[in-house]
This record gives sequence, C-alpha cells and structure tokens, in this order.
Amino acid sequence: MRRDYFTLTVDGVEGDEAEQPVVTITYEGPTEQLESRLRKGSSLLTDEEIDVAYRLQDALEADDPSGVVALADRVTGEYVLELNADAEAVFEFVDAAREFGDTSDSEGRYRIVLETDDGNLVTYDKSTLLVYDADGQLLRSKSLIPSGVEL
Repeated sequence: MRRDYFTLTVDGVEGDEAEQPVVTITYEGPTEQLESRLRKGSSLLTDEEIDVAYRLQDALEADDPSGVVALADRVTGEYVLELNADAEAVFEFVDAAREFGDTSDSEGRYRIVLETDDGNLVTYDKSTLLVYDADGQLLRSKSLIPSGVEL
C-alpha cells in the first residue's frame, strides 16, 4: 500500500487537563487491501496483536525531521501499514500519552482509529510506541514504554 493513501491527524495533545490522545489514520485507497492486512483469519487483529513504531528518516537534530509510523502484526512482524509523519507531531503525541498515563488508571495510554471513506474500520487502545532513529537504534527517551516492560 502506498504511504500517500494515508492521512494522520492527532487530537488530545493540547489543553490543561491530560486526556487520552487519539491518532486518526484515514485511508483513501482500496479498502479491501487494508482490510485484508488487518485480518487474521476471519477477525480483525486485536490491540494485543498490533505493534506501533515510529522511525526517523532524518537525524534528530535536522531542521524539520520526519519519519514513518508503522503498524505491524506482532506475531508475523509483517507491516499492516506505514505512513509518513512529522517528528514534532509524534513527539508531542508521545508526551501527551505519557502525561495521560501518569494521571490515569487506564490501560491504554493512547488510541489509534483507522478509518476509510465508509467510516471507522478498527480502533486500538495502546500503551507502547517505540521510536527509532534513522540508524534503527531505539530512542528510549522519545519512546512510550510502560513501566515494568523490559525490552
């Protein structure tokens, strides 16, 4: 699937009170293709079966670094989807999710909503988002890793 079929919007990163941030990924390509990647047998992949990561394409010190958000099948490692995203927006999102997790007893620190022209396809509540630099090294300080999780 082409990355330019996807649009990413972020809500819940501004404001005085911590709220669960939401990433909405809108897909504007052939719906059957996305649905088939999200399926395991006859059912959609669940929260526990999806991993979320962001890898920078530029150096962190670049003027306007960007990167790629990826959702992958946790069992097979296959990418479900990838889309381009601005690093500043992702880091603001991670900070908001971290703050929400610190003030809430909710399992999920953030929510991902995948939608198509037909409406919402699937929603995932997640607590982990791993961030990697352009060389593939994990950036722990930029990542969202719940306490008690060992990598």
